[in-house]
Amino acid sequence: MIHAFADIGFRETGMAQGGQIKILGICGSLRHASFNKAALREAIKLAPQGVTIEEADISQISPYNEDVFAKGFPAPVEALRRQIATADALLFVTPEYNYSMPGVLKNAIDWASRPPSQPFAGKPVAMMGASMGMFGTGRAQYHLRQTCVFLDMHPINKPEVMIPAAQTKFDANGQLTDEPTRGFIAALLVALRDWALRLKG
Repeated sequence: MIHAFADIGFRETGMAQGGQIKILGICGSLRHASFNKAALREAIKLAPQGVTIEEADISQISPYNEDVFAKGFPAPVEALRRQIATADALLFVTPEYNYSMPGVLKNAIDWASRPPSQPFAGKPVAMMGASMGMFGTGRAQYHLRQTCVFLDMHPINKPEVMIPAAQTKFDANGQLTDEPTRGFIAALLVALRDWALRLKG
């Protein structure tokens, strides 16, 4: 049986508030009943001590268009950029389409990273994902990791959380029912918290 598995200038931060770590969760699925949205909701519930997780909304970001950008950032993009800038760390939760991340997620990253002062640089980042297949979005995560490195983010190496056969791990209401998966998500959040504190120095 396959289970979720894991290997155990513009920058602003809320970390100064008593050591509290603020994580921005960005989900690459727009579907209401998405397994990945459900995984992000579970992460919010599992936030360890000293961590708060806010969920970004990328559903209103239109496809990137240089003509639109020439007139300034649309309001949904500006909102996302501000959320990224004020977060201490990022958590991407991504499906996998054709061996890669979804277009909607790449589009949001492309928009948010436009100059001036792209807000991703220096951010600690973790990623996870769920799929109905046997690889649990591993290939999408590796592609996403390339993008994160190019944008000067600092991905954590371990643990990796890939949730295969997601239809067997979430119930009809989108609640996570698989205890090992819950443990893997919790471990990822602890690692991201510790990584953010370590980079903050």
